[in-house]
Amino acid sequence: MLISPLGGLFMPKSQAKNRHLPLSIARRLQIIEGHLKKVRQMEAQGVYCINILSQSQAVQQALKRVDELLLERHLHSCMRDVLSRQGYKGESAIKELLKVYRRKSD
Repeated sequence: MLISPLGGLFMPKSQAKNRHLPLSIARRLQIIEGHLKKVRQMEAQGVYCINILSQSQAVQQALKRVDELLLERHLHSCMRDVLSRQGYKGESAIKELLKVYRRKSD
């Protein structure tokens, strides 16, 4: 895994089918884990409930973004070939599915 000049993580071509997507999922999960630890500490310390809820919602939004990235990676790797074999235009079908997913998760 390498760090791009723009700060994202990516895997060399020899290691990934879906080379065009940044592999920032693991890093995002590490950040979420640390954020959730802080939320647990806030709760244990008796911090004002609204502040805890606000931080909890931030964690949930970050997890939703990870879900989106995982889905996108899956669609661009595994599903593109399946869709193409069934006569769909791979990229347009993927974009359509992602659009529906994002609308539903909002």
